[in-house]
Amino acid sequence: MKIKHQELEKKINIVFKNKNLLDQSLTHKSFNSSKNNEKIEFLGDRVLGLVMAKKLLEIYPNEKEGILDKKFASLVNKKSCLEIAKSINLEKYIKTFNPRNKKIKIEDKIIADSCEALIGAIYLDKGFNIVEKFILKQWEAKISDSIVTEIDAKTKLQEQTLKKFKSLPKYKLISNTGPRHKPVFKVGVKLPNTKYFIGIGNSKKNAEQSAATECLNSFNK
Repeated sequence: MKIKHQELEKKINIVFKNKNLLDQSLTHKSFNSSKNNEKIEFLGDRVLGLVMAKKLLEIYPNEKEGILDKKFASLVNKKSCLEIAKSINLEKYIKTFNPRNKKIKIEDKIIADSCEALIGAIYLDKGFNIVEKFILKQWEAKISDSIVTEIDAKTKLQEQTLKKFKSLPKYKLISNTGPRHKPVFKVGVKLPNTKYFIGIGNSKKNAEQSAATECLNSFNK
């Protein structure tokens, strides 16, 4: 099986200098036990993690480490890698053992691993800046939709405020700065007889969550 390099390169908008590196990143060990994508996948996993950790710190500068860790885990897991791989039909280019050259279904784990290997290959061939752009473009929707699977800070604060004060928290937009593609919202939240607790985020919603988190943290001091 020969990988259609140009077809895949056009799809991801990256032209490899080293076509053999691209080929190896999509070669499963069942096809070639010595020259396969295992080590490149190992590297790609780390590169993906670095890019995501860096991006999350940019988006949520005031978020607690525990929340960031949950967001991070939801973005870099095998399920996310599989979904990204399927969005570019990566399974079409993966080489696995197939002696009769039949159309076979490739396991999801192999597809997800190949996505990480492709990331590793892009890093080796093009460097960090290019692979970062690739990852952020492919994961853009997932980054925007990243959520923590627990009751969010605003809901928790509302519940506690109703219980303690019989009223709702009051949110105030303090500022909206930065360029249109990278805005910075600053929001304050106030309870009866308290100062404003400030939160910052890349959207008003995220800034409100951050402010609510700051307010909740004050209860535990």
